Amino acid sequence: ADEGLNGIVKYSLKKIIEKASKVLYLDSETGAITLSRSFDFEEGDSYELEVQARDGGGLFDNAKVV
Repeated sequence: ADEGLNGIVKYSLKKIIEKASKVLYLDSETGAITLSRSFDFEEGDSYELEVQARDGGGLFDNAKVV
């Protein structure tokens, strides 16, 4: 693990479809994705979002979550 500013990672949503934003929550400190309400499979059978992790030194990477 990095030390100092490089060891501090913040997570954010770079891209999210609207139906996923109503159901999923991203914790900016831990990167944990949790449900804000139950899935309704009548609204859709999959959810997609793109998460960005950025450290205090300015480096970042993205991950697609389906």
